[in-house]
Amino acid sequence: FMKRIESFLKEDTMRDIAEPAYTTEIKVQKTVVLTEEQQTCISALTPYLITPSYHATVLHGVTGSGKTEIYKALLTTAYKEGKTTLLLLPEVSLAVQFERILKEQLCSTIPIFSFHSATTPKQKQLLWNHLVEQKAALIIGVHVPILLPIPKLGLILVDEEHEAGFQEKKHPKINTKQAAILRAHQAGIPIVLGSATPSIASLYNVQKRGWHLLQLKTRFAGTFPAIKTVSLTDKKERKNFWISTELYDALKQRLLVKEQSIIFLNRRGVCFFIQCKTCSFIFSCNSCSVSLTLHADNSLRCHYCDYSGRYPAACTNCKGTEFLKKGIGTEQIVTILQKLFPTARIGRADLDATSNKKAWKQTITAFEKRELDILVGTQTITKGYHFPHVTLVGVIWADINLNFPFYNAQETTLQQLIQVAGRAGRQSDHSLVIMQTMTDHPIFKHISEINYLTFYDQELARREQLGYPPLIRFAEIEIKHTKEDVVDHEAHLVAALLMQQPTIRVLGPAKPPVARIKKVCSRKIYLKA
Repeated sequence: FMKRIESFLKEDTMRDIAEPAYTTEIKVQKTVVLTEEQQTCISALTPYLITPSYHATVLHGVTGSGKTEIYKALLTTAYKEGKTTLLLLPEVSLAVQFERILKEQLCSTIPIFSFHSATTPKQKQLLWNHLVEQKAALIIGVHVPILLPIPKLGLILVDEEHEAGFQEKKHPKINTKQAAILRAHQAGIPIVLGSATPSIASLYNVQKRGWHLLQLKTRFAGTFPAIKTVSLTDKKERKNFWISTELYDALKQRLLVKEQSIIFLNRRGVCFFIQCKTCSFIFSCNSCSVSLTLHADNSLRCHYCDYSGRYPAACTNCKGTEFLKKGIGTEQIVTILQKLFPTARIGRADLDATSNKKAWKQTITAFEKRELDILVGTQTITKGYHFPHVTLVGVIWADINLNFPFYNAQETTLQQLIQVAGRAGRQSDHSLVIMQTMTDHPIFKHISEINYLTFYDQELARREQLGYPPLIRFAEIEIKHTKEDVVDHEAHLVAALLMQQPTIRVLGPAKPPVARIKKVCSRKIYLKA
């Protein structure tokens, strides 16, 4: 395995000249005075670095509580002990951000390497040489670093541990977080899993399987925002259906005092789909079983295979020429806000914007420098970013993901809402979060992150009743083929074989929500045991 990696790295770097991974010119951060809670967490974990032993810890730190300071203290101690630290993030963008921050803030004597899709071949070669020489370092990445042969591994840090991004969808289809836990156990070293919204599974491990829980309940600076839930279904008159009176007034006030706002909607484009008024025909992708999304440039796009077509002149089914636009997207929200606040400086941050890395970086930098007043975005802005001048977060449609056909839909929705709400009030004592909803769902009682753990008991009781993780094992089998009749036949054969096992409950085969992507059909079989 090591020879294969070495060969791969050499092939990538034959024409490259090595460059330093860290430099003496990196500025060193001023000394940070830790809070009592931070110092308690560091003191509790340090002994397992000095005298290595397996120790799984969930670090539940509210947004803005300074979890990064704890990571810095622990990895510095590990380095002094001659040990390497692995820092794993659920997304490459977060890994790049952490690398930049830590290189700015840590002493230049600590070598910092990245290993992910944005890492250059030169940097990978430098890391490989460093490992061969058995030198200690900090390695930052997403999936691949957990498979690296690290001779002096002393600590694993998993940030945003609740994120589904740790499940790799490409080969090798490894769950990085689970692999990290296994590797820490085999190596006899501590692992810290940090999050403002820990997963139900990790909290269950604390309760039932001997894991440890450390908490940061107060923010390092600023205070928690006030949270207000507003119904979009009321009959009050407003300038636009998607902008409630409360959100409009709050945005207007922030613009007057030159404070920043974030508007969150986890849907790209202008609207979800367009429908013929005459025959109700919905324009769908020819390669995927999903409707096409309308975008601001008047194109219809598939968000799975990236097909793009022009806005139709007539319905392909009945030749009608009048269409209904259903739903809402980030592009339309930007257009609405520009009409409501013509002098406001508005930026957009979603997957369409992030595909152009240069433009994405310019948008984030402009927002950090207060050159933008309002940032409209999807989940790309909910994780990791620190915007000190944001005092308002508006969630356009807070309950949009609650009815997705996944057993953990309530958990992931609540985590996402708490994370985006956490962008407000990082250095302010008067911030506000407005959650616009279509339904009055019970999870909104837990929307304050101070009360997040109260959600755990309620959700665990629900899963125990229905028989879902973490109380049982749950597996998914996906069968794919270009022909629908073949995939149906094969899926039923597999299910019949599995049903012969008396200890396994088989669900399916069934069509997934999106049953065809890029002309490949799929069926799902779920196993409970």
